[in-house]
Amino acid sequence: MPLSEHLIEFRNRMIVCAVALVLAAVAGWILYDPVLAILQLPVEEIAAQEGRVAELNYAGVASPFDMKVKVSLFIGLILSSPVWIQQLWAFIVPGLTKTEKRYTLGFVLVSIPLFLGGACLAFFALPNAVRALTAFTPEGASNIIPAQEYLSFVMIIIVVFGLAFVLPVIMVGLNMLGILSADRIRKSWRIVVLIVFVFAAIATPAPDAISMFFLVIPMLALFFAAWIVCLLGDRRRKRKLMREGLWVDPEED
Repeated sequence: MPLSEHLIEFRNRMIVCAVALVLAAVAGWILYDPVLAILQLPVEEIAAQEGRVAELNYAGVASPFDMKVKVSLFIGLILSSPVWIQQLWAFIVPGLTKTEKRYTLGFVLVSIPLFLGGACLAFFALPNAVRALTAFTPEGASNIIPAQEYLSFVMIIIVVFGLAFVLPVIMVGLNMLGILSADRIRKSWRIVVLIVFVFAAIATPAPDAISMFFLVIPMLALFFAAWIVCLLGDRRRKRKLMREGLWVDPEED
């Protein structure tokens, strides 16, 4: 398609995503109170368990309303993830071959539960992260946390966890497009493991290592599962090229 048609296609899919986000945000508006209660539990636990003042602060007159709008949109982003993930893959599909298009449905079906699973896992890491970061508060001081700042912190953790779980699916997609080979993934596994540990240490800055491994283990398992899928895909394409007489051994001069 010419560039203008690609832009029209992109605009139409963005409209679908925006409508899904707004409708899901309406549900988020209804679910605001119970969700906010869950999100601020880590702060309440600090006050109850450690005996110091810790609470969210709404600085301005309009802050409570602004907070409700942002939390509703955040809930809408999570609830509408099946739609915008499907729209993302649908936008990529026209650039794929007929054979590759058959795999797009599988990508969508795998990406959605992985994103939601990563987002849910973030709720287990959130209390430890809040507890560890507020542990540096000097004795006698209080943790009066701006509500907007706290919400931004929570949103970053949840969205990053969700996207981190979708990365293996992107790896498989790049492998299908011939951009990323299984051999290249194998050669870089040490770097990947290091990045995963660093990411987990930042995302779960708790003093105990157990919390970090709650994120490290599933991420590494997904990475190696993606590598196996890419390896099988490379072997399948190699056999096909060999049958067609198009395979050239890269080790031969």
